[in-house]
Amino acid sequence: MENEIHLGIAQQDSPEVPSLIRYISSNEVAGFDDIKLANFIIDHCQPSESQSLSPSTTVSVSEKQGDETEPIYHHQRGRSISISMPPSPVGVHLQKTRRVLFSGETIFKDGIADSSFVSKTAGSDPPKQLKHHSQPMPTNAAYDKDGQFAYHQSIKRLKDKRFDSFKTWSGKLERQITLLRGKPTPEAGPEEDTGRSREVEINLPVDRYFDALEGPELETLKASEEVVLPNDKTWPFLLRYPISSFGICLGVSSQAIMWKALATSASTKFLHISPAVNLFLWCISIALTATVASIYLLKVILYFEAVRREYYHPIRINFFFAPWIALLFLALGVPPSVANNLPPALWYFLMIPIFCLEVKIYGQWMSGGHRRLSKVANPSNHLSVVGNFVGALLGASMGLKEGPIFFFSVGLAHYLVLFVTLYQRLPTNDTLPKDLHPVFFLFVAVPSVASMAWAKIQGTFDYGSRITYFIALFLYLSLGVRLNFFRGFKFSLAWWAYTFPMTGAAIATIRYSNEVPCVVTQVLSVILSAAATLTVMGLLITTILHAFVLRDLFPNDIAIAISDKKPKPLGKWFHLRHGSSDSRDIENFLKFAGSVGNDLEASQNIPSS
Repeated sequence: MENEIHLGIAQQDSPEVPSLIRYISSNEVAGFDDIKLANFIIDHCQPSESQSLSPSTTVSVSEKQGDETEPIYHHQRGRSISISMPPSPVGVHLQKTRRVLFSGETIFKDGIADSSFVSKTAGSDPPKQLKHHSQPMPTNAAYDKDGQFAYHQSIKRLKDKRFDSFKTWSGKLERQITLLRGKPTPEAGPEEDTGRSREVEINLPVDRYFDALEGPELETLKASEEVVLPNDKTWPFLLRYPISSFGICLGVSSQAIMWKALATSASTKFLHISPAVNLFLWCISIALTATVASIYLLKVILYFEAVRREYYHPIRINFFFAPWIALLFLALGVPPSVANNLPPALWYFLMIPIFCLEVKIYGQWMSGGHRRLSKVANPSNHLSVVGNFVGALLGASMGLKEGPIFFFSVGLAHYLVLFVTLYQRLPTNDTLPKDLHPVFFLFVAVPSVASMAWAKIQGTFDYGSRITYFIALFLYLSLGVRLNFFRGFKFSLAWWAYTFPMTGAAIATIRYSNEVPCVVTQVLSVILSAAATLTVMGLLITTILHAFVLRDLFPNDIAIAISDKKPKPLGKWFHLRHGSSDSRDIENFLKFAGSVGNDLEASQNIPSS
């Protein structure tokens, strides 16, 4: 009621708007910062002028109590607007900040609550309405309840503690720096507790890979298993970057060797290939190999646990030959304008790591156990054999004798065993899924390179070289005519398994056409070279599209995130229920219904008496 009288006096004296800001405690005007009262003032105000605050419109707390009248301050300013804001959501701030009440029941005088004051207008005030009091913005609004900086959602993903078990330092260095700075270590949240509780073993036994994973490449997690990394979000890029990425380097660097052969061979002089093509591809191969190797080196430095798990993976270990084979390809494809003779020390430097890996892998093939060849046999094992023949080819090109023959002999012995094991496919081995059908072309790689290596050792493309070349040519044609065998599956890095074997077969055909020059061999050389080039170009464009546009080239690598603990055995009632004949019939039907031959009769089990 008193506020309405004041407003009426102000409107009768002048149509100008009284200033809302002056030197006064905010609790002296009842209803201050009230939404309805603010709207009432705005509706009756004119924005053109302003006037000084009249003494008759001011009622101070000291006048109400009979104290000495306070001086009145006059201000000249434009129109002021009071903005109502909700209280601060930070509970800690509200508890620590002194609140000023506007209800007229309790006021603060000189910083002390005066409970003896009773508002004179309490009886005439309208019923209390919902009020939104303006509160100052807290200075620590960017901090959470634990006093830690509240990062943005995208930055918080990088701070996720659940990946610490795979980091090289496992977050210990960060915690030590925090303690040295005198800050208390924050308590771990629920996600951090989960991540820290899932500690990984230093040496994960090979049995866990076979128990937790399934499929011919051991890439699929079994339903009863769990992973130590969060599967509900995308992992950091380095954790998703596999060792199989070096397959891209094999495909591009082998193209440099092929175009060098096309430019320098006598049987392909009619094509008039410029040596600049070889130089251009060789430079691209160096840049690509350096990029892929640098990224994987960062993974070794930052996420060594992930690299270690890839190394102990029964199938992934074969791809550790790929970086050294790619370097051998770069040495073979060096343009004549860059260097004609490479130092023999380079050959020893590149072959020592390959020799060390072969001693480990070939010994496991013979010793038995879970890593015996009959259990881990896979077309990817060709990578562990083809390095012998590539090294023999480079060594013979440098003029070496004993070293190339040694590696050729070792590679030939183990290739024969691997070829027979893969060809017969024991009943215990799983059939390769469609997504891995491209790796069948690795059958062509070894005999193609072996024919060129033996021809370089002997100095001529003799009968031994021709035998291995014809084997490679027959395997190439037998796989090439089965077009349906390589269609209908999603793109992945496994597609790069096409490139290196196709290019190797084209190079071997060029070498053979030098020994047997005729129209057939020359046309065959051109056809195979064109097919290999188009394949590499198509895969390179597709890889760039999936890597930078679709961003689905590197999914979460489940194979390296298996838990070191075996799952708890299920109850007996579960086995009785799911081990019934009906469930087995359904599983067999679904298994054979999706096969190539649609052998549905194989899914029918005759019940035994």
